[in-house]
Amino acid sequence: MNIRDALHWAAGELVLSCERPVFEVQLLLCHHLNCEKVFLFSNEEKMVENIENFKTMVSRRKKSEPYEYIVNSVSFYDIDLFVEQGVLIPRPETELLIDEAARIIEKENIKSIAEIGIGSGAISIILARKFPFLKITATDISDDALKIAEKNIESFGLKERIRLIHANLLDGIEEDFDMIISNPPYIANNFVLDKNVIDYEPKVALFGGIVGDELLKKIIDLAKIKKVKFLACEMGYDQKQPISEYLKQINVNSVKFYTDLAGLDRGFIVKF
Repeated sequence: MNIRDALHWAAGELVLSCERPVFEVQLLLCHHLNCEKVFLFSNEEKMVENIENFKTMVSRRKKSEPYEYIVNSVSFYDIDLFVEQGVLIPRPETELLIDEAARIIEKENIKSIAEIGIGSGAISIILARKFPFLKITATDISDDALKIAEKNIESFGLKERIRLIHANLLDGIEEDFDMIISNPPYIANNFVLDKNVIDYEPKVALFGGIVGDELLKKIIDLAKIKKVKFLACEMGYDQKQPISEYLKQINVNSVKFYTDLAGLDRGFIVKF
């Protein structure tokens, strides 16, 4: 099968699975051939080697498996990270959390932070690359996530600056930090997610409880107990009011909420 026929066949396979089947099959074939997209159009008659491997990739995508798991890579911020099933795929919205935290780290000359729920390592790696003096302790309750985070941390030469710990929240960690940062699970348990999310991404990284904000509130309590200067968290678009009310209940009044590019509430920064 040549490139032209492979693209035509694959697009037909994905027409009911993807919003942009032509675009996605081009990405998959470029990954398979390790080439740029322009190569496809200038070599339409060239035969596709290992066509069965490409067909397997298309079959996986047809079943709604995320593209990032198929190619084991996600583009995030200014880097590419290794991902596979067992770890949440970093979303563009989380880049905003990093930007908000980075402004505080720079302004306040913060030297140490803790990340709760490191996942693939996206947040800690970006911040460590931005701030060479920053020391980071990162936790996760998932062994799979920690293994993937370790792989990414090592690939960027940051093993000496990002310490990984298998723990729930910050259990068993006594040291002090200037900031806690987290993109925790914040989706309500009964919320219906798309097939490509619920069938493949780890539920432990998605669902935050019956209401959804339970874990966020635990992290707020923990940050207050540990007397950190700042807490930076991502949250759901509908959680500004309950989080704001909870902060008032525990006598925390200095909070900034920020929105995503769609204008939806997406996170908050607390100054204690």
